[in-house]
Amino acid sequence: MSFRLRVLALLMLVAMAATAATAWLTLRQANRQVQETVTAGRQETSRITGELRAYGFAHGTWDGLSPTVAGLARDTGQRVRVATESGVLLADSDALAGRDPRALSSQPPVLVDPRPVLRLPEGLAPRLSLKQTAQAIADYRAAVVYAACLTRAGAKPTARPDDRGVPRISTGRRPARCPEPNGAADPRIQQDLDALRVCESEQRFAGCVQRVFNERVASVAPPRLEIHLGVRNESPPTLAAAPTVAVAVGVALAAILGALLLSRAVLRPVRAMTLAAKGLGEGDLARRVPVSGRDEIAQLGGAFNRMAASIQAGEARQRRLTSDIAHELRTPLANLRGYLEALRDGVVEATPELLASLHEEALLQQRIVDDLQDLALAEAGALTYHRSEVDLRELLETSRRAHRAQAEAAGVVLELEAPRPVFVTADPDRLRQVVGNLAGNALRATAPGGIVTLALIPHGELAVVEVRDTGKGIPAKDLPHLFDRFWRADASRGRATGGSGLGLSIARQIVTDHRGTIDVLSTVGEGTTFTVVLPTAPGGDGASGDRTSGGSGSGDRTSGGSGSGDRRSGDGASGGR
Repeated sequence: MSFRLRVLALLMLVAMAATAATAWLTLRQANRQVQETVTAGRQETSRITGELRAYGFAHGTWDGLSPTVAGLARDTGQRVRVATESGVLLADSDALAGRDPRALSSQPPVLVDPRPVLRLPEGLAPRLSLKQTAQAIADYRAAVVYAACLTRAGAKPTARPDDRGVPRISTGRRPARCPEPNGAADPRIQQDLDALRVCESEQRFAGCVQRVFNERVASVAPPRLEIHLGVRNESPPTLAAAPTVAVAVGVALAAILGALLLSRAVLRPVRAMTLAAKGLGEGDLARRVPVSGRDEIAQLGGAFNRMAASIQAGEARQRRLTSDIAHELRTPLANLRGYLEALRDGVVEATPELLASLHEEALLQQRIVDDLQDLALAEAGALTYHRSEVDLRELLETSRRAHRAQAEAAGVVLELEAPRPVFVTADPDRLRQVVGNLAGNALRATAPGGIVTLALIPHGELAVVEVRDTGKGIPAKDLPHLFDRFWRADASRGRATGGSGLGLSIARQIVTDHRGTIDVLSTVGEGTTFTVVLPTAPGGDGASGDRTSGGSGSGDRTSGGSGSGDRRSGDGASGGR
């Protein structure tokens, strides 16, 4: 499966999962809200019916009910229409609000009975219960008459049910025309008792007593109410699934579109990089990928371009190296061949001088091959090092003695500046090869009467070796090329005086392998300074004086001595001078 299809499938899966989760959460939340709405509607209905029943219970009449209905409609947001069971309209919130009454809801009306529910003591004999019920009927008639009188007189009655459930009416201001019940015997109490006796034989005694109670007080009690709530065609509190489904589909489509755009944005540079990689593998080293933006894909493209540039540069260096090697070996080999053919044909005489010259030329070619081998091994990390603790002052003194003859022949003063021993962990032969190369280059670049100085400068945990000369110097434009293979600042200089052109390249690699650095500063007409910086051995700065050096004192500035036959210590190979 292609990357595009995998990304598309993954994003579609994520989108579908997210959509399903969103839809499920939406439905759950909506259902919860619907349930809460239904519960709130039931609570509103219970509140409306409860307050209306409490009004009839306390006032004994439905007179003055309109303000209560208007307040309930305003607080609950419901349309409230109150009428008696016989159809007499008592109050309508639409009319009270000054609007045309709307069509009634199809929901059945809610019945409200203001008459009390009797509470008879448990365990009481039926006869005694009937007497208490008859008295409760009489008390309720008196309470209703009194409460209705207070309501019509403008007083505000309050009701508190007694232990039988019958209201006890009280008020803060009693009008004179409304006499308070005095507990006088009701002449109808015997009739009430006779009507209640039919309940003695009833199995559902309490229900029968309540029914007779309601019948006996019906003439004075407020009539039962029919309460209509809401209006016709009112939106029910239900969830519409269509918007949720539409939103879910929209989210899925947006995710799919995003997946397509993302896969296109990702795959276009990947496809370009694939084509460039194929071209690179087929030899088109100049192939690059277009890079735009700063995201990860752009960084990957930039890394690919840098890799391609590095491969192209390495290929160019390899071709240049092959060309340089062929160039360096062609001329001396042609000379050797010419002289050998002349000797074979008897054109020239095999004199000792000619044989010595041919031998020297063969040694030079051998030296070039050895230098190339050293450089290849060093760059591959396969050059063998035999590390030990080395005194740099002694090493510089050894190099000074090895080049003393060359310095005297050139008329140059070779000096050593080393105030104290400094020890490093290194291969002494390889370090002598580095110092010998730098000293040989400096001597060749210095005119008679000049000075070449080998200096050792302790610097804390670092040892600094400087090879300074007072020669003609190197132009600034040539300094970046000094460590390149077969490069010479003076192109006209031959191998007889200029070496193989590999010495500085080898020196840089050896110093790098010793965790050091090599650098050069030069001023035309004043001289050149090569600086080698190496880490010292633990406690090897020589300041404590507990180590001895096998070399001569640092103050010796003489310039005599014998040369060295070690190819690595004084071959005079030049990497650019």
